[in-house]
Amino acid sequence: MVREMRPAVVVNAAAYTAVDRAESEPELAMAINGTAPGTLARVCREVGALMLHFSTDYVFDGRAGRAYTERDAVSPLNEYGRSKATGEQAICESGADYFIVRTSWLYTPGASNFVSTMLRLFREAKTVRVVDDQIGSPTCARQLAQVLTRLLMECDEEKLRALGGLYHLCADGETSWYGFARAIHARTQPQARALLQPIDTATYGAPAARPARSTLACTRAKDSLDVALPHWLAQLEAVMPEFNAAPGGNG
Repeated sequence: MVREMRPAVVVNAAAYTAVDRAESEPELAMAINGTAPGTLARVCREVGALMLHFSTDYVFDGRAGRAYTERDAVSPLNEYGRSKATGEQAICESGADYFIVRTSWLYTPGASNFVSTMLRLFREAKTVRVVDDQIGSPTCARQLAQVLTRLLMECDEEKLRALGGLYHLCADGETSWYGFARAIHARTQPQARALLQPIDTATYGAPAARPARSTLACTRAKDSLDVALPHWLAQLEAVMPEFNAAPGGNG
């Protein structure tokens, strides 16, 4: 299709995102997240298209003790992270012009994600246990898409190609999954009655290891692209009415 349409820009938002399931399906995760982006990038090079690709904070192991920059070496802890890191490398080696945008903890109304899962658990359970020792930046996919769309629409093609490369772009601020859950809990309508209980990663016992702190430094995106996202709480505040009003929501 890319060869036939010869677009100026290809946005690749497709990914295998089931982090725990990837531990038992590593070949499938690698095919979707590692091999396919490289193939798409090589075709983009053939037709002269710019490729915009999304990656993840899970390419890092979380042991740095600070926010990661684009200069930090990747060191994924799980199969999902390894597959995404492989996809990044394949794009970089393809010869195509590209933007790789690493982001984190994505959610948005109308999709299955942490917010919708919490709302379901608040309805169904008396106690909801949430991990409190993993730190990141919850990011609304809609707001991420909006700022990148403006970038693509407002910059001419020559400038876009000159600005291309690897960027970190996620919500400002950081919290734990438990902190994120508390913020969702406080904004449910009517007020959620489930009791929230913080637990550690070992107690939760997920199949895939996860970084303890995978926050991303987004300075390069702000300085070079003049794009930034609001604080994670402001993003959540903006979309919670839609979550609450959705079928199956708390509204």
